[in-house]
Amino acid sequence: MTMPRHAINIKSKDDIKVMIEGGKRLRDIKKRLFETVRAGISAYEIETLATELIKKTGGKPSFKMVSGYKWSTCVNVNAGLVHGIPKKDIVFAKGDLVSVDVGLFYKGFHTDTSFSKGIDLSTKNKKFFDCGRLALKKAISQAKKGKRIYDISSAIEEVVVSSGYVPVRALVGHGVGRELHEEPLIPCVRFGKRENSPEIVDGMTIAIEVMYVMGSEKLVQETDGWTISTSDGKISALFEETVAVTPDGPLVIT
Repeated sequence: MTMPRHAINIKSKDDIKVMIEGGKRLRDIKKRLFETVRAGISAYEIETLATELIKKTGGKPSFKMVSGYKWSTCVNVNAGLVHGIPKKDIVFAKGDLVSVDVGLFYKGFHTDTSFSKGIDLSTKNKKFFDCGRLALKKAISQAKKGKRIYDISSAIEEVVVSSGYVPVRALVGHGVGRELHEEPLIPCVRFGKRENSPEIVDGMTIAIEVMYVMGSEKLVQETDGWTISTSDGKISALFEETVAVTPDGPLVIT
């Protein structure tokens, strides 16, 4: 991967205030969705609930603003990593690791967040699940002035690899704001030299994503044209928060 050298879109204090408003609403939506994920619930039910909750905010589903995508959420189970279509026939069961990705467009700005939740996981799978939460926490701590995107990627890679798992190289986190996907790209692994990586500055708003797998990092696209899964069928997970870089340090707004 070659890191882009395009201008980074910096937000004003007023812009960030609006994103904080939207982020709070999206955080509340995420909480409801997290509580709803359990055995016997379908991906479509998660989608329906998310759409209803987004409508109540006065905002719009960010993902429906992506060309060709018709849903408010992406829902993935086990081998599914990202972009999973929330279908009626996907019904969660004991032992599943479910990931839900949701975005909100509110007063001109996007916020983006994801969670993974285990349903009565085995000890082995629970360890896998806990690794992602720790990696995201460590990555967010690097989102401050004077650091570089390389430092965020390094934090993700170090936690995931030291836990015995594999960070995904083919997919990245991203800047977020007036557009759902902005500069800079934020890989889950280190690329190139640190000094060539984009510098983190106050006013940046970024969606930090931790994407990792239990087995091979090779991914495949399913026949639905959207879902991206592990090629070996082993489980994967996704954790994501929208973070603003402020003079006081990283501020999680989702």
